[in-house]
Amino acid sequence: MIRILRLTILIFFSTIIVENSSAETMFKDNFNDTTQWRYIADNVMGGISKGSVEFKKIEDSAVAILKGNVTTENNGGFIQIRRDLSEINLENATTIKLVAKGNDQKYYVFLRTTGTKLPWQYYESEFHVNDDFKEFILPIKNFKKSGILMSAKINPKKITSIGLVAFGRDHSAELLIKEIEFIK
Repeated sequence: MIRILRLTILIFFSTIIVENSSAETMFKDNFNDTTQWRYIADNVMGGISKGSVEFKKIEDSAVAILKGNVTTENNGGFIQIRRDLSEINLENATTIKLVAKGNDQKYYVFLRTTGTKLPWQYYESEFHVNDDFKEFILPIKNFKKSGILMSAKINPKKITSIGLVAFGRDHSAELLIKEIEFIK
């Protein structure tokens, strides 16, 4: 009986080690190089949402803070920070991991690809933050397309940018992001 218990425990921990060792970081951004990120609001399309991005050190980590007021007035409804990924090889990426906290609101990760030609085309996945930094795991296969003239699924090799977005409804936004990682 003790042998079977030991064997079961050994198999369990071996499985965990094998599963964790198969995860490989394809790309990671922890906001130490802030020049890669740009702030964009709906005013590029006539909207009147207002906000900003600020980069600070919190708990010994670089953090991007997206803050502002999102309004759907005048066909608006978003503020975001976006980073170009067109030079990053994400061909084998399956998951996006991010560490974030904020003001108890829903936020989004938007991915654009070589197939998202129009400004309103993207793939999205939502996450809900609270007062504590939390890790979010977003499988790329679960991102939803924003329109009908898009491929149903994302080919990670074709990802060109990532956006962290306050979107779609009137609300005050405050999103703090510690890191973003694409994982194989």
